[in-house]
Amino acid sequence: MNSRISTQLISNSVIHIGFMPDSTEINRQIMQGYMPLREQDLVRRSHFFAGRYENLYIERERIPALALVLEQAESYARNILPPVRQMSSGFWLNDMGSGQVTSEHDHDDYDEMLSGVYYVQVPDNSGDLVILDKYSRTLVTPQAGMFVFFAPSVVHSVNMNNSGERRISMGMNFGPGADQSGRQDGHKR
Repeated sequence: MNSRISTQLISNSVIHIGFMPDSTEINRQIMQGYMPLREQDLVRRSHFFAGRYENLYIERERIPALALVLEQAESYARNILPPVRQMSSGFWLNDMGSGQVTSEHDHDDYDEMLSGVYYVQVPDNSGDLVILDKYSRTLVTPQAGMFVFFAPSVVHSVNMNNSGERRISMGMNFGPGADQSGRQDGHKR
């Protein structure tokens, strides 16, 4: 399944929305693999704001179901982007507890061509994705199994998690060819 929805925003930014086939089972496997690791020192943590690390890095092999999500995300990215010979991708997890937010940022730091997010666990009222585009503010209410893709230069944030549960998502960046910078995570803010 490779369906997607594209929405044109004011300054010609576009968001692309797609969905993961079999997301219920895949997300269950991700959560089952992630929960025992979340208190451990993963590969790396970064972006410490308001008392929490916004980005949690983990090796793909630690949670095999992540590979399925990344494979689908790369398929979407190839359909969204102009043709490239090779594509590299990086990812990180975002674990947002009750009362937490993700601050405004973009991903336009290196050679990223596309950024995205995949939603693993999204309780009701756990925060909308906020896309800031010139003079507009677009809210995307996420759901488990949803992908949202956008240009790396698009400023975005996440509203406060007003649920009593954790909101788990996976951020991603896509760029040309093999990662020549030596970065393991594909993301720097």
